[in-house]
Amino acid sequence: MLAHAGLGDVELSVVVVDDAAMRELNRRYRRQDRPTDVLAFAMAEGEQAPAIRPELLGDVVLSADTARRQARSRGVPLLDELTLLLAHGLLHLLGHDHRSRATEREMMVGALELARAASARSRPCARCSRPR
Repeated sequence: MLAHAGLGDVELSVVVVDDAAMRELNRRYRRQDRPTDVLAFAMAEGEQAPAIRPELLGDVVLSADTARRQARSRGVPLLDELTLLLAHGLLHLLGHDHRSRATEREMMVGALELARAASARSRPCARCSRPR
């Protein structure tokens, strides 16, 4: 995803938690007392953050419990749902939001594009069976 977005020289942390941990993070940082599927914490927020370590993009936190429920309801494998959520979180780190219907559509299109790029790279090579 990072390579596809032209971000080869940045670091991204990904944390997978359960709903209890996600609920606590969501309550602490967004004042919403419920679990959510993905949270993104950008390092570039604030005036001095980019100057400190510009290569650190931020953290994406995924709830495995919520992703599992969403995957089941959409009829997709859990890995596909987690990949789409990671793409969504990455877009948030890059400054995208979904406060309007138009920006929500843009984020969905962008997340699907990133997820497809990640899935294409993770498929094994037909000749040697190694990941691409």
